[in-house]
Amino acid sequence: MDSLTQVVLGAACGEVALGKKIGNKALLFGAIGGTIPDLDVIIGSWFYANEIDAMAFHRGFMHSLVFALFIPLIIGPIAHWLYNRGKRFGTTTQMDWIWLFFLSIFTHPILDSFTPYGTQLFLPFSNYRVAFNNISVVDPFYTLPFLLCLIIAMFYKRTSKKRKKVTWAGIYISSFYMVLTLVNKVYINSVYKKSLDEKGVVFERFQTQPTIFNNILWYGIAENKEHYYVGFYSLFDTASGVTNWQKLPKNHHLISDDNHDLNTLAWFSNGYYNLIPQEEANTFRYNDLRYPLLNEDDPNSSVFSFTIKKEGERWNTLPFNGKPPSSEDLKVFFDRIKGR
Repeated sequence: MDSLTQVVLGAACGEVALGKKIGNKALLFGAIGGTIPDLDVIIGSWFYANEIDAMAFHRGFMHSLVFALFIPLIIGPIAHWLYNRGKRFGTTTQMDWIWLFFLSIFTHPILDSFTPYGTQLFLPFSNYRVAFNNISVVDPFYTLPFLLCLIIAMFYKRTSKKRKKVTWAGIYISSFYMVLTLVNKVYINSVYKKSLDEKGVVFERFQTQPTIFNNILWYGIAENKEHYYVGFYSLFDTASGVTNWQKLPKNHHLISDDNHDLNTLAWFSNGYYNLIPQEEANTFRYNDLRYPLLNEDDPNSSVFSFTIKKEGERWNTLPFNGKPPSSEDLKVFFDRIKGR
């Protein structure tokens, strides 16, 4: 999920592990631990000149369970050595710090796995991307109540029972909301399956996910051999199913399927992508169709798209130079959440 959410979850883990001993410092160190897996964005840019390689590195090994088990054994003793001096000598143990960093690092990829982006939890044994697709990468209904509880907890003494209760209240509220999104997911899948059957669409597979900032408006994509069918459904819709479907061409034939870079992108997108030729030779717009259109009536308004170009023997992504979403598209999007 977004960085703020991971900081909040990491801070809560720090409080659970060491809050009673070191107070608000536990929130800080937990927040640091919760940020560590996402440093793979920076590290990937150091190691890879090709942007496709760097993109595939994100949510890779640094988001794996092996990393979460191994790294705290290194960071924990170092943090204890730095902290355990002067007046603080003997107030904490190495295991306290290992536990803090284990909780804050381990929960990071677990939370990410609920989003559509996917997380390679099982590296180095498998590069399978775990993605439950039940919550958006940014969902204020998950994050803000959690954050508010932690802010309130900060004003209580570290030994206060109220501090512990408020912290756990934030954990329980956010967890309850996550369970609701999973229930929502099961219901939405049934809606899309029924809608596809009623439309007579023959499909090989389909998936659904919530749109950005909410769990009310959902996006679904179904695939057959030649096309994708994409549509939106809001919990506030008066209709009982998806009524407006966009039919999108795959155009997978435009680039050879034995190309390593395209195969990496296809794996990254779980096979849900299409290619749009551009005016410049060997240049295409790549739309990752796991993510919704911003405007359901505009097939070119994909939220996650970029330009790829062949450079020598390899393909690479070009720097993003597009325009931000128009105010009209944003208005259509937020109006669509309200249903129709």
